[in-house]
Amino acid sequence: MKRTDRIYRYFFRLTRRLNDNQIMMILAVVVGICAGLATYVFEVLLYAIKNGLTNWFPVDSAHFLFLIYPIVGVILATLFVKYIVRDNIAEGVTRVLYAMSQRDSNIARHNCWTSVVGGAATIGFGGSVGPEAPIVLTGAAIGSNIGRLVRLNYKHLTLLLCCGAGAALAAIFKAPITGVVFVLEILMLDITAGSVIPLVIASVTATTMAFMLRGFDPILAVVLAPSDAFELWQIPLYILLGGLCGLMSWYFTSMNSYIGGIFRKFDKQYKKWLLGGAILGVLIFVFPPLYGEGYEGLTTLMHGKAEELFNNSLFYRFSHIEWVVILFIVATMLFKTVAMAATTAAGGVGGTFAPSLFVGGFTGATLALICNALFHWNVPIVSFTLVGMAGVMSGVMNAPLTSIFLIAELSSGYGLFIPLMITACISFTVDYYLNPDSIYTKQLRQKGELLTHDKDQSVFVFLKLEDLMETDFLRIKEGFTLGDIVHIIATAHRNIFPVIDNFGMLLGVVQLDDLRRDMFNREKYGNPISHYMIQPPDRILAHESIQSVMAKFDDKRTWMLPVVDKQGRYLGFISKSRILNAYRQQLVKIQQ
Repeated sequence: MKRTDRIYRYFFRLTRRLNDNQIMMILAVVVGICAGLATYVFEVLLYAIKNGLTNWFPVDSAHFLFLIYPIVGVILATLFVKYIVRDNIAEGVTRVLYAMSQRDSNIARHNCWTSVVGGAATIGFGGSVGPEAPIVLTGAAIGSNIGRLVRLNYKHLTLLLCCGAGAALAAIFKAPITGVVFVLEILMLDITAGSVIPLVIASVTATTMAFMLRGFDPILAVVLAPSDAFELWQIPLYILLGGLCGLMSWYFTSMNSYIGGIFRKFDKQYKKWLLGGAILGVLIFVFPPLYGEGYEGLTTLMHGKAEELFNNSLFYRFSHIEWVVILFIVATMLFKTVAMAATTAAGGVGGTFAPSLFVGGFTGATLALICNALFHWNVPIVSFTLVGMAGVMSGVMNAPLTSIFLIAELSSGYGLFIPLMITACISFTVDYYLNPDSIYTKQLRQKGELLTHDKDQSVFVFLKLEDLMETDFLRIKEGFTLGDIVHIIATAHRNIFPVIDNFGMLLGVVQLDDLRRDMFNREKYGNPISHYMIQPPDRILAHESIQSVMAKFDDKRTWMLPVVDKQGRYLGFISKSRILNAYRQQLVKIQQ
């Protein structure tokens, strides 16, 4: 008997008297504990690498190793993925969404640890990405594999996957509410008592593990002073900050796509390493706060010690000049996105969560510093840095609620709730107007592989054109006559016939109704088939999404269309009725 079978039987004996909800609560605790432990291992490994490499650098001068470290980490991560993992572990949150929509929520076992190793190597050596996406993928993989181990159905397996993802995020930030809201808002889990309660249990359990293993200090140790409290006169500034964060979110997403496109043009990996290494090395050498995920720079900024951002910088001796500080912060903010995109495009493992917080925090701090320098308004840097973090994160991820609750939990209170809501919502609106997709969903939506809260669209995601296409139509060659077709009709079970040439290219279709008038008149049997052939209302491309197919059916007001490949070769037909039948069957499967 296999070990997995023994585990399942043992689990079944222990839980045979429990109902489904009680079993899911128990499993949520197990997933929360495992996700909390995985997060702890990830952070220990990450900071051991980072501190061992950089804590001995003198602060008053730049160090040439900043030119070398980042690309070493990227190369190590790339080789690890290519020769050991042999799978795609980049873009962790996107991989989770893909698994939910295309792989029945099954995530490979290796993802329980490979993202930890790859992410720690990338970020520890200076890769300018965040640890959250790798740890979210790790937590989701833990939930998925535990669910498969005890043989859960798709509905409960998806719930346990989401429990793992939310628990991992809650553990890394020590913010349980954020873990819950993240899953509901970004992973699109249904909001029901049966789903939310296990999710809360997993997030609280993982956060408790984080407290036990790492203490109660948050990842950003910030406590709001009385002078940082929200005041009504600041509302116009927060509205302005929301607009700026929306523009920065659009810049963030657009620049990431643009740089990724440049790297994809290279056919050799060493070329990506060379370009990525040059970009990262130079940027981090000139702007040391870009090293790693950047939380230290954010904390330094919020504590009013902006001059410490110049540590190990070429500009260290100018750190006391106010306008130089502002320009340095603005440049660091703009180049963070470039460094992040270069890291991932060159082969590094990491996410966009921390970089979006970094860019947002520096945006808010810049606005506060400019107002203080020009108008002497005494704008609180801590508050605007925190609110700016929520603003850009809201726009980049299309997740205003997640950003609001994250910053509220990180700042140990809800004193900034009103400005957080103002800025996050405005930023979300501006970015959504410029680019309706988040950084996680753009590629999946273009491929029709994205789950959403729209249940009709989500069910269509599971339907595949190649599974629904019908191929039992008799093909007619372009040289056939009416007489040839009359003999074919005797054995045909369909009332429509594709007309193809000698190379299989679809020329048109012939409908039985169009032949009835002449098919019993032998004098017409010599008529060429082109006399009866018509062009179909539209054509479906192979592997086209079902959503796109349904849109064509509705637009052309037809019930059947031919399917062709990119060269126009005939493959089969797809019918609207077959799609609707499959839709109903899939809907029942998901509900069960």
